[in-house]
Amino acid sequence: SLEELLSQVEYFVKAVAGYNADFVVLPEFFNMPLMALQDTGNDAQGIRFLAGFTEQIRDRIIELAVSYNVNVIAGSMPEHTDGKLYNVAYICRRDGSWASQYKLHVTPDEVGCWGLQGGDRLVAFDTDVGKVAVLICYDVEFPELSRVLADQGIDILFVPFWTDTRNGYLRVRLCAAARAVENEIYVVITGSCGNLPKVENMDIQYSQSAVLSPADFSFPLGAVVSEATPNSEMLLIADLDLDLLKNLREQGSVRNRKDRRSDLYAVDWRGPDVEGL
Repeated sequence: SLEELLSQVEYFVKAVAGYNADFVVLPEFFNMPLMALQDTGNDAQGIRFLAGFTEQIRDRIIELAVSYNVNVIAGSMPEHTDGKLYNVAYICRRDGSWASQYKLHVTPDEVGCWGLQGGDRLVAFDTDVGKVAVLICYDVEFPELSRVLADQGIDILFVPFWTDTRNGYLRVRLCAAARAVENEIYVVITGSCGNLPKVENMDIQYSQSAVLSPADFSFPLGAVVSEATPNSEMLLIADLDLDLLKNLREQGSVRNRKDRRSDLYAVDWRGPDVEGL
């Protein structure tokens, strides 16, 4: 039920907030179990039924962010607006404000089964901790997006994902690790584990959440701050030192941001202006 799902969400928010965390990150389509409430056998109808819960869940998570004094990256949920279906992530700040990031690149499966469309805005979020951004799953596999966001001054990139197989997970994981190195930022990835036998097209999950860093002497060996046990429900609590990023950008063994040959190439963003919210 919706109440049971919200209770589960509150459990994780409360547990992480208990460590005086600044952010809680939920997976892509974390509300997908609610699709089992409508047994239509039609994937396109089911995802639109799920979208009917999105606003209510978002509003409840905003309340949790305020109550537990923690910023919540609310994974992603479907949004059905003006006959169009999107995949959207919400950042719910602990001051009660919120903003959204739409998934820009939708997979062939998302198009074929659900009729999802990609958004056209890219957002660098201002928070009380610093500037952050969200790229949903497939979007992290396109390095131009992270580069545009890095140019806006982000320090942490959050990547909620959903993958059904290990090879799909590795695409997300390896690309996220590359984004951390080439943009000198932290990248946090999280997905769902377990199975949903009654939910078509989302019945199996493969996940290993992780907190990834640049690769230099000041950072952990292997450029992994923390990682979960594969396919096990657990929490990751990690301290991220933003001053290490500042030092890296000025004094690192290599300096990817500073050493870019802007006289030879550049990323040309043609959508609406990158927003800072």
